[in-house]
Amino acid sequence: MTSNNQEIIEQAFDNREMLNRDDVRKAILNTIELLDKGQLRVAEPLSDTPEKPQRWQVNEWVKKAVLLYFPICDMKTVEAGPFEYYDKIPLKRDYSAQGVRVVPPAVARYGAYLAKGVVMMPSYVNIGAYVDSGTMVDTWATVGSCAQIGRNVHLSGGVGIGGVLEPVQAAPVIIEDNCFIGSRCIVVEGAHIGTEAVLGANTVITGSTKIIDVSNSEPVYYSGYVPPRSVVIPGSYTKHFPAGDYSVSCALIIGQRKESTDKKTSLNAALREFGVSV
Repeated sequence: MTSNNQEIIEQAFDNREMLNRDDVRKAILNTIELLDKGQLRVAEPLSDTPEKPQRWQVNEWVKKAVLLYFPICDMKTVEAGPFEYYDKIPLKRDYSAQGVRVVPPAVARYGAYLAKGVVMMPSYVNIGAYVDSGTMVDTWATVGSCAQIGRNVHLSGGVGIGGVLEPVQAAPVIIEDNCFIGSRCIVVEGAHIGTEAVLGANTVITGSTKIIDVSNSEPVYYSGYVPPRSVVIPGSYTKHFPAGDYSVSCALIIGQRKESTDKKTSLNAALREFGVSV
């Protein structure tokens, strides 16, 4: 069924007149249902063996299905208790049966997958996102469309995980297992955070952010990727412009998370190991 859906969706993406056909609409709706149930993902690791960096495959046709889902849906009023919404995409339902804790007024859209044990404080998860078991989406955190969040991740208050729908070949934001993302961090533009990494509050990681490992005698540079177990804080470096020299934001890797550090440890404890004020 999935292979048939892929073929139909690929054709319809190039020829939008096909959206009036029942078989095309059925293929799109079935694909979104599989996304909602976690049986299909926008991106997935190619193996269970961790690599540096872990390789992920982007399923472009699934992103195309999400993009085609919008034009085949009609705007309608949705009521949730005292709240009223007017949108094309329905909200997720049946959280109790899925073993997901959702604190009002948290919102997850249909087509986003929340695994058993996920906790959503008042927060937002967009269509196409995948949030694995044991993860906490804390207050006012947002998980953008198609973002891939691993197991036992803590997205602290106000974290912004960016969404990536277009271009369809672009990789989504990936946060691997057991990461701790500090308050008000921003991770966007398909940035990839390796397993067990710790991002200090207000760290910004984009696809082009300079990420500098300063934990040894010589700096090591990364772009759009934080290696596993890295402890990262906001930083800056001086860049020359025609008008003069100015400080530009970057991210600094100040060390590696210790083997003795419990995966559930607080962000404060992880940073204090490196003498960072919190």
